[in-house]
Amino acid sequence: MGVLASVSSPPLLALLDRYQRDFPLLAEPFLQLADVAGSSESALLAALQQAQDEGLISRIGAVFAPNTVGVSTLAALAVPAAQRDAVAAQISTLPQVNHNYARAHHYNLWFVLAAPTRTEIDSALAQIAASTGFTPLDLPLQREYHIDLGFALGDNGPARRQTHSPAAPLLDADDRRLIRQLGNGIALQSRPFAVLAQACGLREGEVLHRLQRWVSSGVIRRFGVVLRHHELGFRANAMCVWQVPAAQRDAIGAALARDAAVTLCYARPAQGAHWPYNLFCMIHARDAASAGAEAQRLAATHGLLALPQAVLISTRRYTQRGARY
Repeated sequence: MGVLASVSSPPLLALLDRYQRDFPLLAEPFLQLADVAGSSESALLAALQQAQDEGLISRIGAVFAPNTVGVSTLAALAVPAAQRDAVAAQISTLPQVNHNYARAHHYNLWFVLAAPTRTEIDSALAQIAASTGFTPLDLPLQREYHIDLGFALGDNGPARRQTHSPAAPLLDADDRRLIRQLGNGIALQSRPFAVLAQACGLREGEVLHRLQRWVSSGVIRRFGVVLRHHELGFRANAMCVWQVPAAQRDAIGAALARDAAVTLCYARPAQGAHWPYNLFCMIHARDAASAGAEAQRLAATHGLLALPQAVLISTRRYTQRGARY
């Protein structure tokens, strides 16, 4: 496989990093990537397949902007430690659940649900409450300041970009079929969009046109390699939350969003004394100590030390996959 003989080789890792965004929406995209890598298309595809088999890549595909082609919410449960793994396994079976993590906090199980409609989210949350006996904390997105997750692993990674919230598009039946098929990413084949088109009952050119339109409008936040950061050395993440006065929330959120350490930053509703926090950000780090130290630096740098706050370090990953709309 030439320069891409090993999935841990610097050339492949640099390529994966570079194409977290701006994957070429062409009939034969892997030819272009192979040319960048100085390899043959067959060698590149074999290396990408190995990287996917070994868990470095989740998929190559679309990451949609929140609340455009569907709806989502962040939810949490407070589960006795002895029951946590069993409850997490039960929650991970739901098709609406795409991320499911244990975190060090009273609310110790955190998961993201996505679906075409809010009604389906409500139904899934009700099912979780009925089947587990625990009432989920429901924290829908109120405002995003930075949501991308295409953060650079090295010098060749994508530059940080400001994000915006596009209007939800009008979707027809063909759009819905395409979005559904995109859930698992594109095929690692020479003409992946032709494969995708066949599965949707569309022409290859139609698929490429729709994807390009969604990328241009921001409905697709990024189209590219979705990495599994834990397997690539970022083994800890911290969810930092603050109780911020409403009048200051947006200014603080915007400032946090510009900090290089922040991979996600958004506002979600406080839920009374048991969850008083309304501003969230995520930090990804190589270990829990580094994540905790970076959380402290963030609070100090942005004048947040005096505010009610919590840092929820991840302790176990149960589920990580693309949202299914």
